[in-house]
Amino acid sequence: MRYGTYLVPAAIVLTLGSLACKPPKTAEQIKQETQAAFNEGYQAFKDGKARTTNPYLNDKENPHKMQGWYDGWDKAKADKDAADKVAAEKAAADEAARKAAAEKAAAEEAARKAAEAEKAAAFKKAAEAALKMIHFDFDKSDIKEGDRATLQGIADFMKAFPAAKLEIEGHCDERGTNEYNLALGNHRAAAALAYLKTLGVDEARFTTISYGKEKPLCTEAKEACWSQNRRAEFKLK
Repeated sequence: MRYGTYLVPAAIVLTLGSLACKPPKTAEQIKQETQAAFNEGYQAFKDGKARTTNPYLNDKENPHKMQGWYDGWDKAKADKDAADKVAAEKAAADEAARKAAAEKAAAEEAARKAAEAEKAAAFKKAAEAALKMIHFDFDKSDIKEGDRATLQGIADFMKAFPAAKLEIEGHCDERGTNEYNLALGNHRAAAALAYLKTLGVDEARFTTISYGKEKPLCTEAKEACWSQNRRAEFKLK
């Protein structure tokens, strides 16, 4: 049996010949193409593209491009993950610092309030102990010997608490006219103030007022009751 001969067209021969003669890529060319693919992969991740979108998957002649693209995409993801971790750690540290500062401020505020409350309680206790009434004889405004210790205690209180201010109230018993008793009440308040000045307390920290017989402590018409109403009271302002 005789076999026929298949003649390959000249164009195909030329094409195959050219492919067979194509020189291999140099290491520098491969390096440049790999870097370019790497950059493309890096940008692809930043653009939100999935790893499966590698455009060089089917490029069998250039596997270095496919790997370069993957490496770029992976590097971009690793960089973002690292940056996210750093940001998360910083946010956590900032939050911890904020909470610590808030807790410190709250503790300081609580301590300040506690100190103020303690100071206020001490002030109130001292005021209650010191600000006692003094009394006067009938139709008199002279400071009685027995009341000098009371006034000394008031002076000591005023010196211990420099911010304290007082109003001195002058009072009378029911006998006499309103006008007379208002004047007498003023004399009694003024006498108490004058005595406190001699004990070294600045008069600018006091005001005086007379209530005459308008505010009795006792309303019975007898000396035991009247003697209670002839008084000076010391009220915090």
